[in-house]
Amino acid sequence: MGDMEIPRYKPDQVLTFPDSPGVYRFFNQENVLIYVGKAKSLKKRVASYFNKSATQSRKTMKMAREIAEIEFTLVNTEFDALLLENNLIKENQPKYNILLKDDKTFPFIVVTNERFPRIYSTRRVIPSLGRYFGPYASVRAMNSVLDLLRKLYKIRTCKFNLSEANIGAGKFKVCLEYHIGNCLGPCEGLQEEDNYQHDIESAINILKGNLGQVRSHFKSGMQEAAEQLAFEKAQEFKERLELLDKFQAKSLVVHPKISNVDVFTIVTDEKVAFVNFLKINEGTIINTQTVEVRKKLDETPEEILTLMVIELRDRFQSSSQEIITNLPLVIDFEGPLLTVPKIGDKKKLTELSIKNALFFKKERLNKPEDTLSRDERIMSKLQQDLQLKTLPKHIECFDNSNLGGTNPVASMVCFKNAKPSKQNYRHYNIKTVEGPNDFASMKEIVGRRYKRLLDEKSGLPDLVVVDGGKGQLSSAVEALNELGLYGRIPIVGIAKRLEEIYFPEDPIPLHIEKKSESLKLIQHMRDEAHRFAITFHRQKRSNSTFKTELEDIPGIGKKTADKLLGYFKSVQKVIQAPEEEIIAVIGTEKAKSVVSHFKNVNTK
Repeated sequence: MGDMEIPRYKPDQVLTFPDSPGVYRFFNQENVLIYVGKAKSLKKRVASYFNKSATQSRKTMKMAREIAEIEFTLVNTEFDALLLENNLIKENQPKYNILLKDDKTFPFIVVTNERFPRIYSTRRVIPSLGRYFGPYASVRAMNSVLDLLRKLYKIRTCKFNLSEANIGAGKFKVCLEYHIGNCLGPCEGLQEEDNYQHDIESAINILKGNLGQVRSHFKSGMQEAAEQLAFEKAQEFKERLELLDKFQAKSLVVHPKISNVDVFTIVTDEKVAFVNFLKINEGTIINTQTVEVRKKLDETPEEILTLMVIELRDRFQSSSQEIITNLPLVIDFEGPLLTVPKIGDKKKLTELSIKNALFFKKERLNKPEDTLSRDERIMSKLQQDLQLKTLPKHIECFDNSNLGGTNPVASMVCFKNAKPSKQNYRHYNIKTVEGPNDFASMKEIVGRRYKRLLDEKSGLPDLVVVDGGKGQLSSAVEALNELGLYGRIPIVGIAKRLEEIYFPEDPIPLHIEKKSESLKLIQHMRDEAHRFAITFHRQKRSNSTFKTELEDIPGIGKKTADKLLGYFKSVQKVIQAPEEEIIAVIGTEKAKSVVSHFKNVNTK
């Protein structure tokens, strides 16, 4: 049984929408999802996009012009709408929704579910293998936790299958870790499973941030050993307690009674927002991360912060029952207490979080140029100027050449990491178009290029640039549409006269600052494509002239002329070649005709 089809609506049907909470989705004429939004009232919110209001930004009006169809889903509460909106944005990355600039794979700590579990770090989450804690935004912080666990507990590092049968059969021998005191030898049955499992449960409490429970266990163990005059064992518990206190002291930020709290703060400018997250347990920061969010429309800081609270709590698997923020969220959360503190220790927490966000913002926006390579800087600027979802590491640029209406050809040049990748340049003879027709020629070569890449299952570029204005761009878009690639590959056109950048379906061109490195990169690609096309065109015309001249020689036809040019590369080299070499290529009789012809020409 197939999925139930969700009905589509035209923009002029908005007044029939329900006055209820829900999530709406906008699609363009190519059936590409371009925006996802949530609303307390679907009818009022969606209708607002089609009211000609002076308060609407240019970006919002541009998006509204693209809307061809609308879907919506009713939900019970505004909070449900927020959850669904966040999932749809993450899954589809619509071009007009905010873009979370965070493509890192953060590490986790896993406690395996095998007999005598292991504890180690990993970037791959496979739930069936064990229990995962994290992700850790700081590798250093993660390593400090692992280091603490290894000092507190004797946890094995080997990968042996320590089943009862294997241990009983004596399959394994203790290793160096046993001899230096880091392991108690469960592989030879020297440590009971219950004893080992007790240490694992204590380690899990530390990973969960429940240090108080572990501390109580160490204190009671120390007191019990002292009462029994087992002073060495008491000293061992004391050293463990000191290690734990030392670890917590590094992260103590507020009163230790502030426990199980999530802190979120946001700082913004015109185009970008930075959201910081601190996870606090027993007065200790057990995780932290700052993310960069690219604005697309007119999102308020409160709206962005609300969406990021959902995203980051989901990512860090947080179930904290209190959320502290520097701005009020746009909806009430179901369950956790929401607080915007004005004074006290909780206010200090938001100030610390804002300090982290501001530092991250300063690092990102004022990063010294020498920390980024020139190529990375240029690609990043181009991504920003064209509002691309991914860094344009692989760009392909197309141009036509049909000087005088003869020998129509085209070229594609490829740039990788902002530099020409000449081994990937391609020439094209126009096959399906008669006469000078730039639009049809552009459609042909773009279609041929990407049909081949699809057939070969090769990687697609991050950006396509077309030399020309709206006409050439529309023709290239037609080709992508026919291949089902439109919307998957960003494409722009560059018009020669005013160096304007055109986007599909947008009549208003983008003017990039003339001195911008991103515009210079586009111009370099355009000029390189033009040079490559012109060179091929001239070579083709020249070869055509040479062949005609050779074919004028009695006894020399097209096939022989091709053979001579294929070997000598030019008529001039044929003229200069020894007769014996020409004989080796085309035989004695024809060679004598060629030599005789050019001797007569030179004596005239």
